[in-house]
Amino acid sequence: MSFIKNFVDGYNDLMINRRDPRVDGWLFMGSPFPTLIMCSCYIYFVKSLGPRLMRDRKPFELRGAIIVYNIIQVLASIYLVYKGLVHAWLYRYSLRCQPVDYSDDPDEVIVAQMCWWYYFCKFTEFLDTVFFVLRKKFDQITNLHVIHHSIMPAACWWGVKFAAGGHGTFFGMLNTFVHIIMYTYYLFSSMGPKYQKYLWWKKYLTTMQMVQFVMVFLHSAQLFFIDCNYPKILAYAMCFNALMFLSLFSNFYIQAYIKRRRLPVIKKDDDDKAAVANGKANVANGKANDKEGRGVGKMISNIMTNTTNACYIGQNGLYQSNGKDKSNGTSKTQKKHL
Repeated sequence: MSFIKNFVDGYNDLMINRRDPRVDGWLFMGSPFPTLIMCSCYIYFVKSLGPRLMRDRKPFELRGAIIVYNIIQVLASIYLVYKGLVHAWLYRYSLRCQPVDYSDDPDEVIVAQMCWWYYFCKFTEFLDTVFFVLRKKFDQITNLHVIHHSIMPAACWWGVKFAAGGHGTFFGMLNTFVHIIMYTYYLFSSMGPKYQKYLWWKKYLTTMQMVQFVMVFLHSAQLFFIDCNYPKILAYAMCFNALMFLSLFSNFYIQAYIKRRRLPVIKKDDDDKAAVANGKANVANGKANDKEGRGVGKMISNIMTNTTNACYIGQNGLYQSNGKDKSNGTSKTQKKHL
């Protein structure tokens, strides 16, 4: 009983005494449970309920909805970056150390509001996976994809609840800027083959994503060596996130642009399952069958490659028509997306 009492007392102290009072009354900010429930419902729908509901139904044609979705994501990201620059990072915030200002300063209140909208956008990104379900692209709903989308709202909730502003907003603003470029790419991809000639810059988008993670890591890691009144636990979390995704994106870049291996291709067969071709390594249903060599080093390399592939099986699948492409009679090469 004493353990339960200590847990309850600690929880109440955290939620009452350590919260950011400016977010009191904001949607979903009262406790973490609404966010956790929505994330759980998302997982249940995309991994169980949705596939069962679509089992005996034809895939929905959602090209128009996907185009509108990408336009909204681009516009929302532009708005968030603009507000973040004007009210924080362009004139007021320091790149070296920026504690959270919990006052009612008008600029800081707006920054807190932008933090909440960034958190809310993580829920709108659930639609990435919902579209997969409705189009019966079940092979693209990898565990890694679902984990990423379900963890982000929960992780962002803690940042908004206790530190809505300051040093950590650098990560959100930079990530949102990359989303502008990324969803613009997806928008052109969704508009059909005639726009493919405008997508020559995919390689540079990958480079930009890698640079983003390096910048976030360096910006967060400096807090370990200087005296800054910002929660170090949040700095540790951002550093871990940056290193994890930097490793995945780097491996993807090496495989796709240096070794010139083909990216995974989603093919249409009787069971609508994915067959992924990547050099001599064939991946079917997430399991690697590698004939190039054996050993611990090779095994680790294959795990990294296949994990990266799982990361990137993503939104381009939203734009793949069922069956063969009308223009060339072949399935489209899929880009993976987190």
